Amino acid sequence: MRLLIKHFFCFFMVSGLLAQVQEEVNPPSNIKTIVFRGPTEDQFPVMKLGESMTLEFDDLTASEQDYYYKIIHCDYDWTPSQLLKSQYLVGADNQRIIDYENSYNTLQPYSNYRLTIPNQNVGLKVSGNYLIEIYNMHGELQFSRRFVVYRDLVRVGGTIKRSRDFNYLNEKQVVQFRINTAGFPVVNPKREVKVAILQNHFWPTALYNIKPQFTIGTELVYKYDQETSFFGGNEFLNFDTKDLRSPTFAISKVEFKDLYNHYLFTNEYRYDQTYTYFPDINGDFVVRTLQGEDVSREAEYSKVHFSLPYSNEIGLDKVYVFGKFNNYALEDENQMTFNEETGKMEVTFPIKQGFYNYKYVLERQDGSVELNHIGGNFHFTENNYLILVYYRDFGDMYDSIIGIGSVNSRNISN
Repeated sequence: MRLLIKHFFCFFMVSGLLAQVQEEVNPPSNIKTIVFRGPTEDQFPVMKLGESMTLEFDDLTASEQDYYYKIIHCDYDWTPSQLLKSQYLVGADNQRIIDYENSYNTLQPYSNYRLTIPNQNVGLKVSGNYLIEIYNMHGELQFSRRFVVYRDLVRVGGTIKRSRDFNYLNEKQVVQFRINTAGFPVVNPKREVKVAILQNHFWPTALYNIKPQFTIGTELVYKYDQETSFFGGNEFLNFDTKDLRSPTFAISKVEFKDLYNHYLFTNEYRYDQTYTYFPDINGDFVVRTLQGEDVSREAEYSKVHFSLPYSNEIGLDKVYVFGKFNNYALEDENQMTFNEETGKMEVTFPIKQGFYNYKYVLERQDGSVELNHIGGNFHFTENNYLILVYYRDFGDMYDSIIGIGSVNSRNISN
């Protein structure tokens, strides 16, 4: 299995031992539709200590296999922390997922698994970065997902500004924010406090190791320009298959073979077009169906057909379709191929009924990935930014998260 966006394995020295960065591992082809959320609708659990989260996934073999889960606590750099499991877990992990049901009245049979944490077997004791791993009955890792747990000890407020760099005036967005530590003792903020900034919960472009620019009383001020800037990208494309038989605005036709087949209208290159605001859910997806009430086990899988005109700019480079629905993976399944008859790049793969955001990305021959070459970059694009505030006092064994902030570029200013 390939890792998210082909991250390289990195290593850090922890207590004299090599500790490996805990990346998200994507599942084999039989596991689909991983839904992972906390108290909010976002498909990335950001939860306060004591709140619950739910992990749900489908196994298309429908063989009622046994799956087990493990939980790893990580430091700021996503290497495993020095804590023992008994120091960050209440109870024990490595338990079997017992909540599962087979699909009902669907053409594509599958088993739907659901896990809620905390549960009667395990809970979380401390805040910080976490990784949950899912194993099959043979002890083989199937997939893993990151999540974060925080304590609400400091206040974070921010705003989104247009870049002042003339070269990226119309392409970048800048996150500026303040951390109010009133009531929480911070002696050396440049050493004790760290932040991570995520755009649309997308880890590969996250910014790290940003020091406070200056302090005003109990406030840490981060008023950078280049250091906290992101490319704006463009609004995600979308389609909706909640009704199996009726085409929507993005679906040109529906055919039935072994499964329903939804053919999307051919998309266009948008990098040289005028920016147009079109509401999206920032790469996310929502499973839903009009053919049943229990979406988890009554929603159908259909084959969705994507197409994009071939351009000389692509050349021999690889083009992928991705979104949160496949955890932004670059894999054979979602790689497009050239169709000589139509002159288009095309790909087809099964997706559970629902509303989905997606985009096209380019992988150059040198291995570099250009996320926005096809869609373009615009400073007007609506993006959500998550600010995570980490803290480690002298002598602490792990990095805790003492506060979060969320800011949206909808109200971007100069």
